[in-house]
Amino acid sequence: MIDSRIRFRHLRTFIEVVRQNSVGRAAQILAVSQPAVTKTIRELEEILDKKLFEKDGRTLKITRYGEVFLRHAGASVAALQNGIDSLSRDTSGPPLRIGALPTVSARIMPRAMERFLAERTDSPLKIVTGENQVLLDQLRTGTLDLVVGRLAAPEQMAGLVFEYLYSERVRFVVRKGHPLLATKQFDFERIRDHTILMPPAGSVIRPYVDRYLLAHGMSDLPQTIETVSDSFGHVFVAETDAVWVISEGVVIREIGAGRLASLPIDTTETQGAVGLTTRERSPSNASLDILSNTIRDTTRDLGA
Repeated sequence: MIDSRIRFRHLRTFIEVVRQNSVGRAAQILAVSQPAVTKTIRELEEILDKKLFEKDGRTLKITRYGEVFLRHAGASVAALQNGIDSLSRDTSGPPLRIGALPTVSARIMPRAMERFLAERTDSPLKIVTGENQVLLDQLRTGTLDLVVGRLAAPEQMAGLVFEYLYSERVRFVVRKGHPLLATKQFDFERIRDHTILMPPAGSVIRPYVDRYLLAHGMSDLPQTIETVSDSFGHVFVAETDAVWVISEGVVIREIGAGRLASLPIDTTETQGAVGLTTRERSPSNASLDILSNTIRDTTRDLGA
């Protein structure tokens, strides 16, 4: 547990004495008296119960204990300075560039954006929706600052960091009053009689869908349309007897409102992790941190 008696002045004074190898020169840099520097070092040594310096002629020599403490004291001061710099940067510069899957754009981002705008950071926003891999490629090249989407395969995560938010499954969705909903005993095989809207090959959820269909003896469907367009999917399914295979976040509002219905099948095995993906060692940015927190809070409040 951190000793509450240690103050920033203790760390700064200690580091400056090490740098200058002299109490007098450290006092000049810090614009305080030599006795004040000596007193601060003695306080720190008493708190730590270790000698940090020893006399070496007319100069001071750092002890082994001091060398160990210096590494941690320097990291602490650097972290604090990074935090100060992050808040002091001009947030009205280049826009925050966010990539989001269609499921996230429909379910999470609207409320998260309301919260972010209420923080009045004055940082412009750009939200891009697309396939998971396309968004990750843009993140890796610096075109995007953050991606809110599914966890990709390990070989696709090189140089990226993923933070889990929630899990989401695939649903087989139809319009209200669809013929497949009219029978008391639902037969999954009957979806073959209808056009199926499928996630395209290469999309992050396609492997989940393929494994599910294969496990249920349906590796070959007569008539499919591959699409990533949620706007097309909503209209086409609402006006036809098509079956839409889609992440539940894209259609959860329509299902809740009764405009669409999920077929009565258990798709738990299609669940995948959704979260925040950033570049490794990407520079700190106060506006981006605030936005990330609003996404976390929104996800938690929605019970996603």
